[in-house]
Amino acid sequence: MDLDPVFLSRLQFAWVVAWHILLPAFTVGLASFIAVLEGLHLVTKREIYLRISMFWIKIFSVSFGMGVVSGVVMPFQFGTNWSRFSDATADILGPLLAYEGLTAFFLEAAFLGVLLFGRRLVPPWAHFAAALMVAAGTLFSSFWILSANSWMQTPAGYDIVDGRYVPRDWIEIIFNPSFPYRLAHTVTAFYVTTAFAVVGVAAWLLRGGRFVTEARIMLSMTLWLLSVLVPLQIFIGDLHGLNTREHQPTKLAAIEARWETAREVPLTLFAIPDETTETNRFEIDIPYLASLILTHSWDGEIKGLKDWPREDRPPVAIPFFAFRVMVGIGLLMLALVAASWWLRLRGRLFDTGWFLRACLWMAPLGFVAVLAGWITTEVGRQPWTIYGLMRTADSVPPSLSGSHVLFSLLSYVTVYLIIYPAGLLVMARMVRKGPDAVEADSPIESGRPERPTRVQVQPEGEGS
Repeated sequence: MDLDPVFLSRLQFAWVVAWHILLPAFTVGLASFIAVLEGLHLVTKREIYLRISMFWIKIFSVSFGMGVVSGVVMPFQFGTNWSRFSDATADILGPLLAYEGLTAFFLEAAFLGVLLFGRRLVPPWAHFAAALMVAAGTLFSSFWILSANSWMQTPAGYDIVDGRYVPRDWIEIIFNPSFPYRLAHTVTAFYVTTAFAVVGVAAWLLRGGRFVTEARIMLSMTLWLLSVLVPLQIFIGDLHGLNTREHQPTKLAAIEARWETAREVPLTLFAIPDETTETNRFEIDIPYLASLILTHSWDGEIKGLKDWPREDRPPVAIPFFAFRVMVGIGLLMLALVAASWWLRLRGRLFDTGWFLRACLWMAPLGFVAVLAGWITTEVGRQPWTIYGLMRTADSVPPSLSGSHVLFSLLSYVTVYLIIYPAGLLVMARMVRKGPDAVEADSPIESGRPERPTRVQVQPEGEGS
């Protein structure tokens, strides 16, 4: 049996990263949410913000721990499976990843203990400062990781010396052409994903009539945030698309399943791309709309895949469908946010049954959208590890054995299928338990304590 080490290495890296990215997609936004709650408690002295913060800190601790473990695993593959790539790019990617460790990991490690265990040991302002530092650490981590990934997508500021990529201008390397758009798009996606997870938990509590006051605050806060972030994400996505058209035209052609270069291009809502015949089957198109969206002109030109040799084209079906999953979820999110505006005006935000059910179903879709976006980005870059410069097939060592990669892949699959469901079960139990009451000797400066609300309330408008 012939085992292709390149394919298996790609599959292994995809498996590890796909699971890992779910955790930053949650913890980056959750760290900022906790910091906001801690700040509100510090300013208002209201105990309810403290209860909500303590509730999410417990969940954050589990997800953050899982994220650190799965994140540490990933770099090892650069040495074992992708040593040629690592050797060629060490002078550029090595420092970028080191900066991530110095500015993000150590910042998080220094203040996470205060956030988790220091409530009784430090004054409230210091605990708030620790929450801010942890949130800043997650954002620094996103900055450097996305800078490194974006350089692989749109390399800049380098020279090639003896087959190695060496830095010429660090500003150009860090702020490469796709980085600002990718950073804004990804971080906003993380915040949106976290917000919908919070919305889902709040809706579940409201439907069960448990911790109603806490759930109302969580639902209202996050929906106000989503009212800004979801439309903003659509705008950023448009800018990112224009940048992709300029710097990665083959990726854009694959996303849109465009085979011929043309003007006045229709937007393909659905099709079955056929790479053998270089055509689409069962197309459903909207005339002119692709040119309008991708070039901001009715007769704008879009490059087709036939402009490049077959060996330089990415797979078409995977980015085509993954992109449409991401956009479809984004439109569902926008519809839910718009519905929340209407219900607020009617005073029915917290007791409309169909809306709370929709919030519950929407909770995991942010993670699906993040995965779909990541698949679009990474598969669309193929067949390159460094776009246009270094092929994926040339990035693995010649001595790499397919059987060895298969063994490590199966090991990762087994371990991850144990760890992740176990972690999810622990977090689900925390959600079911709900926010705890603040103990009497907690160092808070609130007047009469606000007790958790456990009134059994049947949501009105059920089924309407």
